[in-house]
Amino acid sequence: MTDASPSRPTLPLEPRTPKYDWGQRIACLADLYNDGSYPELAADTLLVRAGEKGEIVRVGMHTDTNTPIYLVEFDSTRVVGCTEDEIAPVH
Repeated sequence: MTDASPSRPTLPLEPRTPKYDWGQRIACLADLYNDGSYPELAADTLLVRAGEKGEIVRVGMHTDTNTPIYLVEFDSTRVVGCTEDEIAPVH
C-alpha cells in the first residue's frame, strides 16, 4: 500500500515590514564591497566604508526572501542596495 496523502504546498513568505523609511539618514555599519552590481568595477571593490552616511532613496523587497532592501545614496554619490543589518539610523 502506498501513501496517498497529498503533499503540502509551500506557502510564500509574508513580506516583512521595513524598519526604515524613504528619506531617512543612515550610517553604514560595515564596509560594503561590489557583489557584481557595478559591472564597470572589479569584483570586491570597496563601495562604501563603515561609518559613511547616506540617505534612503527607495525601499523595495527582495523577491525570494520578502525582506526589505534599501537603496541608499551615500555621501560619496554612490547608490548601493543595503539590508537592515548593514545600516543604522543617524540621529
